[in-house]
Amino acid sequence: MNILLTNDDGWGSKGLMTLLPHLLPLGHVTVVVPDGPRSGMSNAITVTQPITLRKINSQLSTLNSPSLDVYITNGTPSDCVKLAINVLFNGDASAIDLVVSGINHGSNAGINLIYSGTMGACFVAGEHGIPAIGFSIDDLSADADFSFMDPHIDTILSEALNAQRSTLNAILNVNAPKGPIQGVRWTRQGKAHWEKEMKPFTMDNGETAYTLSGYMVNDEPDAEDTDNYALEHGLLSIQPCTIDMTLYAALR
Repeated sequence: MNILLTNDDGWGSKGLMTLLPHLLPLGHVTVVVPDGPRSGMSNAITVTQPITLRKINSQLSTLNSPSLDVYITNGTPSDCVKLAINVLFNGDASAIDLVVSGINHGSNAGINLIYSGTMGACFVAGEHGIPAIGFSIDDLSADADFSFMDPHIDTILSEALNAQRSTLNAILNVNAPKGPIQGVRWTRQGKAHWEKEMKPFTMDNGETAYTLSGYMVNDEPDAEDTDNYALEHGLLSIQPCTIDMTLYAALR
């Protein structure tokens, strides 16, 4: 089995290193990750500069394994999957059995799904019919505690591997709460929006500039079937999603 592992944080991040031991027993793992943080990249692809790809196996010391190859790139998470398919697997997407992305430090539930570089990589996999899972935790800390999420990872991997590639084209958006997990729930994407997103500050030259800030508002707090509700109540959310963005109810 060939598994592609990527993220939006780069090699060595705690989330990625938490996933790796679960994947190596399943087959050969090819890691392709950005050379630095790429949070909020969504489905961005690099079109204004050349994309590099460098193998770093010789730098892995104790992680050297015949079942592991690691590459870094100056591209985005979406670029990582495109590079793997088109360069490392010579254009044969069917040679990749599963794409795993994460574990992201921070929730990708609700509206965050459309901004997520973690999930952007999964959507490229979906474009090519490859089952994919994006893992996230509702904790932005660089030293986030994955110990409560860890026991659920193997079960979720099995869910994706059992999905029929040709019919379900399964993309799973998995979000764990911070701290103890009270249960697992299959959910839909909750309606939400961000407020007070731009924080002003004054630069050295006196010009006003802005940094992203703010908070997400759950627009349907009483809906118990959403990913947002699950996280707010200590549940691990598994949201199946698709790259088809058609609003079928509006078709004439």
